[in-house]
Amino acid sequence: MGLPQIYGLLKPAAFAAGVRKFPRSLPCGVGLMLLGTVWFVWNLNLESISDFAAWKPVLLAGFAGVGVASCIYVQDFLAVRGLAVVLLLLAKLMVDTARWAQTDWRLVVVTWAYVLVIAGIWFTIWPWHLRDLLNWATADEKRVRIGSAIRLAFGLFVAVLGVTIFRAA
Repeated sequence: MGLPQIYGLLKPAAFAAGVRKFPRSLPCGVGLMLLGTVWFVWNLNLESISDFAAWKPVLLAGFAGVGVASCIYVQDFLAVRGLAVVLLLLAKLMVDTARWAQTDWRLVVVTWAYVLVIAGIWFTIWPWHLRDLLNWATADEKRVRIGSAIRLAFGLFVAVLGVTIFRAA
């Protein structure tokens, strides 16, 4: 999480130009959508669904097909939609991982996960809102630097929690 933010602090104009291209980036979209598809199918394969055990191979193939077909037939804002899928899956992983922590600091990670869920749902339904948000956040170098600094500080905060509080838990 920190490396892109450091780049945003050092070269805000180049960072902003790259960020503005993201929502319509087909290579990023295909990569994120395929990552999300593989991750979702893998999670589904690990689930024990006794009611649907006979249908599990069909479901796995169907969801994999939907993910691949999305890359071919739904290319408009594919990067945003792929990011939304990955955000939802990442949030699941974060909440599942935070369950073991015996400290209230885990709520930082859980709250962050729920923010990702809301963002994932929001950007799935209205992908152009991410484009608008990114355009607003990169309107000038000051906004880029402030946003990058805030995200870098949060990333460092979570990293410090990871090596201190969560390590001891």
